[in-house]
Amino acid sequence: MASPVNPPRGMRDFLPSEKRKRDVVLDVIRSTYRSFGFDEIETPVVEDSSRLHAGLGGDNEKLAFAVMKRALGPDDLKAAESPLDLADLGLRFDLTVPLARFYATHRAELPTVFRAIQIAPVWRAERPQKGRYRQFVQCDIDIIGEPGALAEIELLSATSAVLTRLGLVGTTIRINDRRILLALLSHWKVPIDRFDQALVTIDKLDKIGVDGVVAELAELGVPTSGLAEQLGQLAEATWETGATAPDWLDGEAFHDLEALRAALPDAKLEFDPTLVRGMGYYTGTIFEVAHPDFGYSLGGGGRYDGMIGRFLGADVPAAGFSLGFERLVDLVEVPGHSSDGGLVVLFEKGVEPAALVRLQAELVAAGHSRVRIDKKAKNLTNQLNGLTEAGFSSFTVVRDATVPLADLEIRDLG
Repeated sequence: MASPVNPPRGMRDFLPSEKRKRDVVLDVIRSTYRSFGFDEIETPVVEDSSRLHAGLGGDNEKLAFAVMKRALGPDDLKAAESPLDLADLGLRFDLTVPLARFYATHRAELPTVFRAIQIAPVWRAERPQKGRYRQFVQCDIDIIGEPGALAEIELLSATSAVLTRLGLVGTTIRINDRRILLALLSHWKVPIDRFDQALVTIDKLDKIGVDGVVAELAELGVPTSGLAEQLGQLAEATWETGATAPDWLDGEAFHDLEALRAALPDAKLEFDPTLVRGMGYYTGTIFEVAHPDFGYSLGGGGRYDGMIGRFLGADVPAAGFSLGFERLVDLVEVPGHSSDGGLVVLFEKGVEPAALVRLQAELVAAGHSRVRIDKKAKNLTNQLNGLTEAGFSSFTVVRDATVPLADLEIRDLG
């Protein structure tokens, strides 16, 4: 008995019906972003290993797939102090690091404020599980060169429009600001060199609870007196708490978030002072798409003003929003996605192949967007049902492929 032949762990094949649904959802996302003035770009699937491991990608750098150097010999293997010494390239683990490199490469050819769309696969050496894969598609929009709140407003507005057009009900966009988090850590007297660890711990509040967070912060040397009460207040904070905000709350940052809410009354924004986002490159506003039925986010992003300067030597303001396509496409119901139209020419025995292909070309030229040639089966009912499931909407039976188009009897499937 032959062993099963499966794709690599954490990667998937897609049947035609699945691929059609994915394409429909991608078309909605792409067309919506374009309607908001964003332009699509494309970057290589690999980047220099040193760039992918420059400290810009947070924990995702540890999940990057490395591409080994060519013509490695025994001496190279012996001299390598780490596996990365054997690699000069790597598969991209997100689309933000490649975008920063792209902008640094093409800055002279781009507008002062550049609005980019990137929709493409990325790769991470994840432990595969539900909703988490090793190859997956990200749908990113980014605005580079705009230092003010206009960038965040555009990103949030475009993303909200996508969620609406996809028919996702109940989603909210949680927002916070890294400045608020840093002020909180300073208030708690967390050592600066442990800020990143403390942020990771705070990000677990909804998973391990107040007591769990207090215990982990204590291990970092944070004074725990009154900490549980403060964390509880933090978890329950809302917009309305801003009027009597504690002294650690960055007033300017909170004001900026309030301005975003006022500018986007229909965007369903929710202030969440415990929102951290894992990427170390965020410098200001951060946001995340939440759904009440799921314990994971459907996308997120924020402002990352310091990243591009690492490539250019001069800071360039930037902000972006990324939608997790694999999670979205599982949630979305797309009316009619299983039937994208098309005509099937069912031919009987004895019809000349060359004449069939000529007839197919004539039908395409006449305006049919999709024409397939199939031999007529003995069980026509089963065959027509299968064609319907494959997305075709009409068929015709031919005994003579030289028949004029006007004489073809085209009937609806279904």
